[in-house]
Amino acid sequence: MKNLTKMMAGGLTALLMTSGAFAQTIGPNGETATPSTEVVVADSDVDALKNGGYTAALVWHDQSDFVNAVTEGATDEFTRLGIEVVATTNASFDTAKQRSDIETVLTKEPDIVLALPLDPVASAAAFREAVDNNVQLVFLSNVPDGYKHGEQYASIVTDDLFAMGKQAADALAADLGETGKVGWIYHDATYYVTNQRDNAFKTTIENDYPNMEIVAQAGISDPARAEDIANAMLLKHPDLAGVYVTWAGPAEGVLSALRANGNKTTKVVTLDLSEPIALDMVRGGNVTAIVADEAYELGRAMAASAARGLLGQESPAFVVAPAVTVTADNVAEGWMQSLHREAPESLTK
Repeated sequence: MKNLTKMMAGGLTALLMTSGAFAQTIGPNGETATPSTEVVVADSDVDALKNGGYTAALVWHDQSDFVNAVTEGATDEFTRLGIEVVATTNASFDTAKQRSDIETVLTKEPDIVLALPLDPVASAAAFREAVDNNVQLVFLSNVPDGYKHGEQYASIVTDDLFAMGKQAADALAADLGETGKVGWIYHDATYYVTNQRDNAFKTTIENDYPNMEIVAQAGISDPARAEDIANAMLLKHPDLAGVYVTWAGPAEGVLSALRANGNKTTKVVTLDLSEPIALDMVRGGNVTAIVADEAYELGRAMAASAARGLLGQESPAFVVAPAVTVTADNVAEGWMQSLHREAPESLTK
C-alpha cells in the first residue's frame, strides 16, 4: 500500500513461493486467501440492515488517492445497505494519533469500524474498547497482535499480493522479449504486504523466465535513498535491461537516476499508481507498466464483511481484491478500475 516504509511493524509471514502456477497470496498468519467477489451481502438481507439503524466509522492511516478510493468503495456499499458513516479520520501515519482517533470515533458508538492498524502491538490495545463493545472490526492489510478471526475481527482485506508481483514480472518480461539482466529493488523491512509482492516478482522471474537473470538487488527502507541506490546499481551494471522497484514512491527516484545518466533503454516496472510514473509511461519513457490494486473493491469488500458480521454471518479471515496491470495502452481504463475515478488529464490528453 502507500508509503509503506512507515509501516514497519507486522510479522513476516512464511511466504508460499513455489512456482508461478501454484504460488498464492497468504495472510499475515498464514491464512488462505479468498477472492473479494465472494464477500457479498445478499439483496434479501438489505432490508434487515436498513431497519437496524447501524452506523460505521472509518479510521484511516493516511490521506491519498488510494485511501479515497477505499473510502468511496466502502461508503457506496454502506449507502446500499442503509448504514450511516458517522466519522472518517486520518492518522497521517502517526500511531499515537491513530489511537486518539479510535477513542474519538468510539464516543459516537459506531456498530462498525474499518481501519488499517499502523502498529500491530499498539493497535492491539487501541482497538480493545471496540472489541469489548462488540463493534464489527474489519482491517485493511494489517492486524493487531493476538487478534483472532471471528473473535476480535470479521476479516482482513488486502491486495492479491502475489498476483501484483507476478504481473509486474510478466509485464517486464513481455517488454524485454523475456530476456536480459534485471535489477530488483525490494522493501527492506519486515512487512508481509511488500515482502510478498517483492518476492512474487523475484520468484516469477527465476521460475518462469529462464533467459532473464536478476543480477543486482538492493533493499530500500527510505524512499529518499532510491536515486542513490539506483545510481550505484547502474554504475555496477550499466547493461541492465530492466529494474523492478517495490512501489511508485521510490520508483520516482530510480527514474530520476536513469534520466540523470541519460539512460533511455532500461525499463522500469513498479507497483501502485502514481501520476509522475504514469506520465513517463504514457510518453514512452523508461516505465513500461504499473501494477495496482483495485482500491475501490477493497473498500466495498470491507464494508460487506462488516455488514455480514452484523447479520451473524461469518466472512473469510483473509480476503484479497484483484490486481490490474496498467500500461500506456489502458491507462484510462486501469485508473478507473483501480481508483474508480478518471485518470489525470495529463495522462489522457
